[in-house]
Amino acid sequence: MILELLAGASVGAGILLIVLALRRPVPGVAATLSRLDRQRRPRRSLTASAAGVELDGRLDRVRTTLGERLEAEAGARGWQLMRTREDLEVMNRSMSTHLGTKALLALGAFVWLPVALKLSGLVGGLGVPVVLALAAAVFAFFLPDLALHGEAEKRRRDFRHVTGAFLDLVAMNLAGGRGLPEALMAASSFGDHWAMVRMRQALSNARIMGWTPWEGIARLGRDLGVEELRDLASALALAGDEGARIRMSLMARAESMRRKEMVDVEGAAGESSQSMLMAQLLMCVAFLVFLAYPAVSQLG
Repeated sequence: MILELLAGASVGAGILLIVLALRRPVPGVAATLSRLDRQRRPRRSLTASAAGVELDGRLDRVRTTLGERLEAEAGARGWQLMRTREDLEVMNRSMSTHLGTKALLALGAFVWLPVALKLSGLVGGLGVPVVLALAAAVFAFFLPDLALHGEAEKRRRDFRHVTGAFLDLVAMNLAGGRGLPEALMAASSFGDHWAMVRMRQALSNARIMGWTPWEGIARLGRDLGVEELRDLASALALAGDEGARIRMSLMARAESMRRKEMVDVEGAAGESSQSMLMAQLLMCVAFLVFLAYPAVSQLG
């Protein structure tokens, strides 16, 4: 009876997914405006570190086509996926490639696991492999999101570290007599680190579009999900061109960011020390059990 229920539930879920995939919803105003805004953004070429190892050409085309279809469906239904978009923006990857990878991994896990279990002889019935295959497909579908978020958080920490140095450079340029827009652009011209390059691109785009530099910084912070950039843009917008006051404010903000980074590093070091201490305690307990086992076994 359980197998029949599982089979019926699987068939029903499959039919529901097919109907949802084929149904063309009427997009709302917010979804339409979001799609048009994404289309207006220039496409960036992926760097070698962001692109990774190239797959086979045919598989890559299938992944891209499937990802574009999934992205269009998500946009038509008004699914913003803001956290994923922010992480992809940090990693300089496209949404279509990410969604295509998720779909292919889920399909591969769903097909591979039942075959592997059948060939290994671990299970004999059909219901258990189907349930395990569905669980594996769900896990494989969300696995790229977890990996992406971890990598994006590391790059955000790197970006915050560079932002502190950027603020010091801006303060030095202001002390040299430059105005705030010129100081921001000059500070972003130092070095070819990816964070400096993104900052320089944001300031250049703001100048081309007729925005203020701090508005360009705020948009970059919103795209990357970096709160410090949005706070910096708000401070710059309030200060304007008040030279000495804004210079002292930037130096204080850079010092605050460095202290926060130092606290984060000390916290991570403390967690590592606690993990090592727990591992040592477990080794001591295991050694004591190893020593006491012969004597305890003789008592029985």
